[in-house]
Amino acid sequence: MLSSERGHAMSEMFSLRGKTVVVTGAVGHYGLPFARGLAEAGARVVLTSREADRAATAAQELLDAGFDAIGMALDLGDPRAIERFCDELPHRAGKVDVLVNNAVHRAGGTLSETSVEDWAATTAVNSTGLFYITKLVSEGMVERGRGSIINIGSIYGIVAPNFSIYEGTEMTMPAFYSFDKAGMIGFTRYLAAWLGPRGVRVNCLCPGGLFAAQELPFVQAYERTVPLGRLARAEDVLGALVFLASDASEYVTGVTLPVDGGWTAR
Repeated sequence: MLSSERGHAMSEMFSLRGKTVVVTGAVGHYGLPFARGLAEAGARVVLTSREADRAATAAQELLDAGFDAIGMALDLGDPRAIERFCDELPHRAGKVDVLVNNAVHRAGGTLSETSVEDWAATTAVNSTGLFYITKLVSEGMVERGRGSIINIGSIYGIVAPNFSIYEGTEMTMPAFYSFDKAGMIGFTRYLAAWLGPRGVRVNCLCPGGLFAAQELPFVQAYERTVPLGRLARAEDVLGALVFLASDASEYVTGVTLPVDGGWTAR
């Protein structure tokens, strides 16, 4: 095979042309760049948000840029809303090839600051909602014998929070986050074992901290701590996301992949 032919074959492995990708929480700091990156790789992207108008606006921006996008309302805290979404999805988008579980509900603060109500609110979305959307969407993948599910975890699902990096700021790491993200890693492994024989791959992508104009003491402390010396940019995570969504990762399942500048290596 000529080198140009090999290069073309390799690029096709990473292409998402002909694939439909659902991204939950698609209007947030990670969600929007995730959706755009997947669209740039050739996918039809279904952007979801609890607020229908935000999902529609985000999808329209991608359409205006020449990409294939659909905006749909999805409240992961409401099982009936998840069912309605999944009933409507085939009519709006056809088959789903990839599910990106990116949505996260935030409530409460540290252990002493978090109420039972806060904890229940996060669990309803980050645990029960994650389970139910994955269960329903994966059914179509199993029927076709093919699909990829990508759970967006965190380095704080792998290691404990470093609370020292928040000193001198109003920031902290809330109690729910480690619980939910560590649980996502365990759920990923379960799903990989259960769905693998049915042709569906499941992996967990664990980004490090994303730069979002945080308070300067936090940014400086983070940069001193991480080996690559900076917070992540959204585009730092896109390569791994497209890899896990594409045929280039056909023999990859059950993996927890940190994209963290070396944070978890220490």
